Amino acid sequence: MTTPTRIAATFAELKARGHMAFMPFVTVGDPDVATSMALIRELASRGVDLIEVGFPYSDPIADGPVIQASYTRALSRGLHVSDIFAGIQQLTNSADNIPPLVAMVSYAIVFRFGAVNFVQRAHSAGFSGLIIPDLPADEAVDVARVIREAGLDAIQLVAPTTTSVREDRIVQTGSGFVYCISIAGTTGARDQLPEELCGQLKRLRGRTALPLAVGFGVSKPEQVSTLRGLADGVIVGSAIVRQLERLASGCTVAEVLHDVGDFAAQMVAATRATR
Repeated sequence: MTTPTRIAATFAELKARGHMAFMPFVTVGDPDVATSMALIRELASRGVDLIEVGFPYSDPIADGPVIQASYTRALSRGLHVSDIFAGIQQLTNSADNIPPLVAMVSYAIVFRFGAVNFVQRAHSAGFSGLIIPDLPADEAVDVARVIREAGLDAIQLVAPTTTSVREDRIVQTGSGFVYCISIAGTTGARDQLPEELCGQLKRLRGRTALPLAVGFGVSKPEQVSTLRGLADGVIVGSAIVRQLERLASGCTVAEVLHDVGDFAAQMVAATRATR
């Protein structure tokens, strides 16, 4: 019997308890790698289930203005991919409470390294899965195979505009969980989730046994209740990344980490309510 990946095991354990997963997003290198690692440690201490780790890229295809700005800040300070791998590896080697880490990385970066080399380095650093948002499912088969052969998960995205045929191909190619984009647009905090998201999640539930995690637009604990029974997890990015902007206005790192931690704890509590 195949041993489940860390991501699969995490979702299975949460499902058995009737809980949803909470997955925050962190841009590595904003304002620096050391602070990013401290933020991951803070999130881990607050009980988050997985953490999405953003690899800054100059031309992201789906990230909204908040995350794009964080990428620009990190790159302007000379961040390199090797810095990210080094920081994550030091973190995972020195702390035993770090939840599964999922790399959000452009295919241009993976291609430059070579898929096998990049995946091997990600595995060695301590990542549990990869999301490559600009690699279409029709072209992702070979890369997904490399990722799975390394013992990691190849997480695929489904958008509201994805056709039924492509949904089938996506869920067949992916593993770990399905990243369900809630809106036809870029990332960013929103007051309400779209009504059509319910239908999308029900349709996907009939197509795959993989967990469904909703991202793009989720920013408040109260939004979790609207997804209960439909999704297995929620992903929050911009609402967290925006907190790092406060460092430019005089807030200390300790203050920002504490406030992000409090927000994460609220989101964790919202996902722990029984279904």
